[in-house]
Amino acid sequence: MTAAVSSQGRAMSSVKPGRIVAWTLLFIGGVIMVTPLLFMLSTSLKDASQVYDLRIIPAVPTLDNYWEILSDGRFTRWFVNSMVVAIIVTISNVFFDSLVGYTLAKFRFRGRYIVFIAILSTLMIPTEMLVLPWYLMASQFGWLDSYWGIMFPGMMTAFGTFLMKQFFEGVPDDFLEAARIDGLNEFTIWWKIALPLVTPALSALAIFTFLGNWTAFFWPLIVTTSADLYTLPVGLSSFAVEQSVQWEKIMTGASIATLPTLIIFLFLQRYIVRGVMLAGLKG
Repeated sequence: MTAAVSSQGRAMSSVKPGRIVAWTLLFIGGVIMVTPLLFMLSTSLKDASQVYDLRIIPAVPTLDNYWEILSDGRFTRWFVNSMVVAIIVTISNVFFDSLVGYTLAKFRFRGRYIVFIAILSTLMIPTEMLVLPWYLMASQFGWLDSYWGIMFPGMMTAFGTFLMKQFFEGVPDDFLEAARIDGLNEFTIWWKIALPLVTPALSALAIFTFLGNWTAFFWPLIVTTSADLYTLPVGLSSFAVEQSVQWEKIMTGASIATLPTLIIFLFLQRYIVRGVMLAGLKG
């Protein structure tokens, strides 16, 4: 018994003070980040008389706000719009970014590095500077106030191309040569041989692209004028203006809008962390 107590004491004493400080700061940072989310969820479960009650757990919880929001056809339409845009843009990014990244990584042709540098250079241009040419293009081609108008700027990204190129460079050329000897064409080699070897990068790219388009606000706000084509962030903004004093309904809409991102993080956090780590190593 004495030996067990002494061994536990030595184990506790072996914990470095710096590690304890780091854990404490991490805990405090986590509390600071989670507290606004908890207040948002708490307010969504309150009625108008409890909104300014700062207790996390409502005195009389109610789901009436959720029923009112979900019964509003506009909110359902905005949710579907965001889901459609985010899914289509994500699929497009995964397909085209990986295809271009594979081409730049595994094919030797004149001007390859110039093309790659030109793609990378677009990362240095702020999005706000691209809005005007995007808008002029959408106006000339009749894409204003349409799904395609919302989606076309993000159908392929320089970051995704760079990320996939870095990962494809780590794929052994011997695998690809063996597939060519077996008579596979280049598209089939990319699809069946190379892509499965860079699954972590594909997962990270898909997750980040979906989240980025789900929360996108600036461009959808500019390119859409019809309320039926609003994405969820834009719709919530207009809804907040209408319900300027009904904070419980605003927080309810924000809670529903946050739900998909929370689900993605809870179920795919392993892929998110792994993708970030691998992207950092490859970059």
